[in-house]
Amino acid sequence: MSRTAVVLMAYGSPDRLSDVPAYYADIRGGRPIAPERLFELVERYRRLGIGDGNTASPLNAVPEETRAALAQTLALPVYTGMRHWQPRISDAVERALDGDAEVVVGLVLAPHWSTLSIARYEELFEAGVAGRAETRFVERWGADPGFVAFLADRVRVADAHVVFTAHSLPERIRTAGDPYEDELLETSRLVAEAAGIGDWSFAFQSASPTGEPWLGPDIIDHLDELHARGVTRVRLCPVGFVSDHLEIRWDLDVEAVEKARELGLELDRIEMPNADPAFVEVLAAVVRRHTALPSPV
Repeated sequence: MSRTAVVLMAYGSPDRLSDVPAYYADIRGGRPIAPERLFELVERYRRLGIGDGNTASPLNAVPEETRAALAQTLALPVYTGMRHWQPRISDAVERALDGDAEVVVGLVLAPHWSTLSIARYEELFEAGVAGRAETRFVERWGADPGFVAFLADRVRVADAHVVFTAHSLPERIRTAGDPYEDELLETSRLVAEAAGIGDWSFAFQSASPTGEPWLGPDIIDHLDELHARGVTRVRLCPVGFVSDHLEIRWDLDVEAVEKARELGLELDRIEMPNADPAFVEVLAAVVRRHTALPSPV
């Protein structure tokens, strides 16, 4: 059997407050950075407890814990590569090739495909390998039965309206025929059906101030709509996310919570999958289906 390694990819997060300018510059890709936006971002990380000491951000600890657990489950080398921070995707690929991997599997910790997200990870992954090994890239896994069952177990709740959320993207992807929105709605439908939930809706979150329209409705506006309909209890299921990071800890746990409090709504969210053993098993099954690896007996 060919020697196989996995490159587990994530967006990345700054380790310390002093890293935020470089991190944000990487995201912006050379586009101008508004000073007020940078200040706002630094303050958000500060309020989440990230400082400038020797202790790295707990947000980056999550994909590392997931990586370690996945490596143990698969009994394969697994390397973490970040799109916008260290270690880079190219670094992870090099480590896999230095380990004499003949097949390198690329898996992103984001379940739904878009030209503005997963496609860019794939470009970085393939450029890193550069034909030096066989590659198997997992493009999407949002409808994976194990993932659906995992979320269904977490989202079940009595007498609550469930709102599935995902990171917004520029609205222009709709006219371009990008499948991102359709895939998100399909996952939401499958999870709702598996959990026996009839009262649910979908909203986007975390839109960036780029000056162009982004996909909506935004979760903050959607909470207003639910309140106007007489909804009193809401459970959030960030179906487009699988790890705790800024978009979860700030956009939902701070901004959405503050909005719900203002409206008198009772609001909670599911615990994120992170490195939960059941979720790691889901990732392992996804990898096995994209390789010749046998499933455990």
